[in-house]
Amino acid sequence: MNRDALNALDQTVAIARQRAGGRVPIVGIAGPQGSGKTTLVSAYAAFLPATAHFSLDDVYLDATARRTLSATAHPLFATRGPPGTHDLDLLNATLDALQATDPDSRTPLPAFDKLTDNPLPRGSRPVFEGKPKLILIDGWCVGASAQSEADLKTPINEIEIKEDDRGKWRRAINEKLTLPYALAFARFDAILYLRAPDFGVIHDWRCEQEEGLLGRDLTGADRRRIALFIQHFERITRHMMSGGRRADIEVQLDARRNVTEINRS
Repeated sequence: MNRDALNALDQTVAIARQRAGGRVPIVGIAGPQGSGKTTLVSAYAAFLPATAHFSLDDVYLDATARRTLSATAHPLFATRGPPGTHDLDLLNATLDALQATDPDSRTPLPAFDKLTDNPLPRGSRPVFEGKPKLILIDGWCVGASAQSEADLKTPINEIEIKEDDRGKWRRAINEKLTLPYALAFARFDAILYLRAPDFGVIHDWRCEQEEGLLGRDLTGADRRRIALFIQHFERITRHMMSGGRRADIEVQLDARRNVTEINRS
C-alpha cells in the first residue's frame, strides 16, 4: 500500500482521536469501488494493535431482505450497494458493542459473502478480542450527502433511464442519505476520502477486484455485467467526486492508485 495513503489515514486517525475524547475513535474511509479502501485499512490495522475494522459492505442486507425491499420500494433495490441496502441497525449495534468492551470481551464483527450474496454464517464471522483503541470502517458511500431535488430530476445512465424513469429509486436512496445514513455517518469522528481521477477508471478498478474475487480472467460478458452493475453506484459516486460528501482528509489518486495530492478539509 502506498506510504502516502497510509500517512493520510494516520492524519485522519489523529483528528478522530482529538474529537473522540475518552471514547474509542471511529474513522471512516470512503472512496469509489476498487480505489483501495479495504487494502489501506488492512495495512494500517496490521501495524496498529487493538484496531477493530470492517466494511460497510459487511452490513449489507441479505438477499431475502433485499427482495422484499425490491417488491415494496423499487425493483432496483434487489441489487446490493446503494443506500437502503445496508443493515444500519447491525452497523450501529456493532459500534455500540465495540465502544462498550473491556479487556476480556469477544465482539462478533459483521461479514458478508459476495459470492453467495448473503452474510456469512455467525460461526464463520470474525471476532474482535479485547477493547479496541481504534475502529476503522471503509465503504464506498461513507460520508455521502443527499442531493437536491433539482439534481435528482434528470436520469444520468441507462439504468436510470430504463428502470427509474420517474425517479422513485433515486429519490428513495436520497431519503436514506438524508436521515438514517446521515445519522450513522455522524458517529464517525473523522473521514478519509480517496478520490478517483475520473469516473471512467472505476470500471477498470472494479474489473480488477472481480478477477481477484473470481480467481480468473474476466470475459467480455463479465465486463459488460460489471459496467451495468456500477451504474447502480454512479450517481452518488459522481456526486461525492464533485464535493457531495463529508471528508476531513482527501487523497487524490491517479489511474494506478498512486497518491498525487493530499488535502485537509
